[in-house]
This record gives sequence, structure tokens and C-alpha cells, in this order.
Amino acid sequence: MPIPDVTPNLARGTIRDEIYPTVREWIIAGELAPGEILRDKELAERLGVSRTPVREALQRLKDEGFVQTETNRWTRVAPINVAAVSEIYQIVCALETVAILAAGPHLTREDLEAMTEANGQLRVALANGMGADASDADSRFHDAFVHKCGNSHLIRIMEDLRAKLRRAEIAYFGGAIVAAASADDHEQVIAALKRGAYDEAAAVVRANWDGSLERLMRSQGASDSQTGEDNSAGARQP
Repeated sequence: MPIPDVTPNLARGTIRDEIYPTVREWIIAGELAPGEILRDKELAERLGVSRTPVREALQRLKDEGFVQTETNRWTRVAPINVAAVSEIYQIVCALETVAILAAGPHLTREDLEAMTEANGQLRVALANGMGADASDADSRFHDAFVHKCGNSHLIRIMEDLRAKLRRAEIAYFGGAIVAAASADDHEQVIAALKRGAYDEAAAVVRANWDGSLERLMRSQGASDSQTGEDNSAGARQP
């Protein structure tokens, strides 16, 4: 199991709290790849902790769908199911529509400036082929209004769902399936919010997520087609 060479210095008073987000981020970022076998002893040694809090973290990650186990056989990073990811996109689309309608009247000039800045960083990252940076910038744009919706339950659910989407994007698409079209959508959202046209902003958010889902499915279809062609070619060889 190739554990990242660089590991954080865990504060002794909060070891249990820090192990979970550390391993979770390794999984999301692809440093622990889908299907990777996880050994609590190796993780504990690398993090400089006992095996007990590592096991607790792995159980929590299992509950969230990031880890799978087969009793007395193995623990591994859960594979990514594209069909399940497409369902998450639909849920996130619905929740963000609710969030932006609730947040719209409460967004400040500073919030809109933060969204504008994040969108600018998204364009730069896309132009330079920096997928992970593009994904991060896209997340900051959406988080700016989600965190102002006033619904702590929605915010917590969104954080979990977006982590799963980010993992899929990094694993399949180098960090982002967003495109220039997403940045253009974001500009329309900001313009609508500035005018107080919250229904319009919500409609653009829905279209943005629908477009992302379409790109996901189209990219996956192309990947499957290419794999099939490669396999067929291989079958013809002696």
C-alpha cells in the first residue's frame, strides 16, 4: 500500500480528530487509489499513532462509502461507481437550487467578490490544464453561496456529496470535468444575483449542474468506447 511520503504532524490532543480527515483527503485526492488495499498497521506507523484510532477512522470512512471491507479478508478504498456519481450530481443540483434561493438575499458584496475571484481562478486553471486547481476553484465558487443559505443540515450534506464528486472528478478526469462553459455559467449566476434575480440565478445553477452531468456521461461513454476498441484490437492479435 503506497502511503503518501509527506504526512502531517498530528497534534497529540486531537489525534483521533485528525486521522479521519487526513486519510479521507488521501482518498479524495487519489493518493490512495480506488481498489487500494488499506492496512491499519501501515497507516498507523506512517501517521505515528496506534492502530485503534486508525480503525475508527476507517470505520467512519466505510460508513460514508469511501472504504469497503470484507470481514477478516481485506479493507480497501472503494471503487468509483459512475452510475452512483451521476445520482449524486442530480441530488447536488437540487440542493444547490434550494441553497441559492435561500442565500441570495443575504449575499454581501464581499461574497459576490469572492465568487468572482474563484471564477477567475477557475478560468486560469482550465486554461493551464490544472484539473485539481480547477476543481478547487469551482468548489469555492459554489461554497460561497451554499454556506450562506442558513441551513446547517444542507451545508453538511453538501460538503459530503461534493467530496465524493471531487474524488470522482480527480480519478476519472484529472480533477475536473468543468469546462469554459461552467465559468460562463458562473458569470451569469453572479450577474443575476447582483440584480436580485434569484430565480434566474437558480435556473443557471441547475443548467450548470445538468451540463456537468452531461459532460460526465459523455466522457465516460467515450472512455468505455475506447476501452472496447482497445480490447477488440487486442483480441485480434495472435
